[in-house]
Amino acid sequence: MHILGIIPSRFASKRLPGKPLINISGKSMIQRVYEQCEKSLLLNQIVVATDDKRIYKHVNEFGGNVVMTSITHESGTDRCNEVVLNSNMAYDIVVNIQGDEPFINPIQIDQVVANLLDSNADIATLAKKIDDLNVIFDANNPKIIFNKKTKIADDFVRKIDKINKNTKYYKHIGIYAFKTEVLNEISKLSQTEREMNENLEQLRWIENNYQILVGITDHESVSIDTREDLKKLLI
Repeated sequence: MHILGIIPSRFASKRLPGKPLINISGKSMIQRVYEQCEKSLLLNQIVVATDDKRIYKHVNEFGGNVVMTSITHESGTDRCNEVVLNSNMAYDIVVNIQGDEPFINPIQIDQVVANLLDSNADIATLAKKIDDLNVIFDANNPKIIFNKKTKIADDFVRKIDKINKNTKYYKHIGIYAFKTEVLNEISKLSQTEREMNENLEQLRWIENNYQILVGITDHESVSIDTREDLKKLLI
C-alpha cells in the first residue's frame, strides 16, 4: 500500500500573501506543516506542491521534498493530481494536507487514511463538533452536514443563519484522503455554480455523486488565513 501526502502551497494568498514562508516561532509555516506530516505513521512519502520558486527553494533548504506545478490550477486538489500524474510511482491513496495549518495533528492524517481504507467511500475527510457559537456564524469556518448513520457528507455550507438548539453542528477540517483514481476523475470535473458561489470545491464532488466519508476528530485544527489568525496563534 503506497500512500502519498501532498501539501499544496501557493505564495499568492489574497488575504495573507507569502504565508507559507511566514515565520512562526523560528520556522516557516510550510516547514511546520511538513514536520507534522513526518510524524504520520501511515504516509510513505510527503511532498510540497508549489507554483512559486521561493517556496521551492525554501523547502529544498530545510530538506523537504518539493515539486513545481502549474500556476493555472483552480484548487489544491488539481495541484495534487498533477503531482500524481507526473510521478513515476503508483499510489493507492493520496492525502491533500492544508499548507496553512502549521500544527496539524498527525493523528488526524492517519485517521483520515485509515477511515478511507476501511470503507467503500471515494473520499474521506474530518469534522469536529462546534462548541463555540461564533464559529457557527463565521463564514471563514465551513460547516459540514452529514448522515449520522452512514457518516457520508450531504452538504457543506459557510454560513448558518438560524440555529436549532437540538442540532449538533460540525466544523469541517480541510484534509482529504482520495483513492488515486478518484482524484484523477474529480480533477476533470467542471466547476459548479454553487461551488463557485461558496468557494468550496467539495460541493463539486457531492453534486457529481462522489461519496465523502466523514470522520469525527476531537483535535482542534487552526488555519492561518489572515494577520489576525497569526496574532491569535502567537499569543
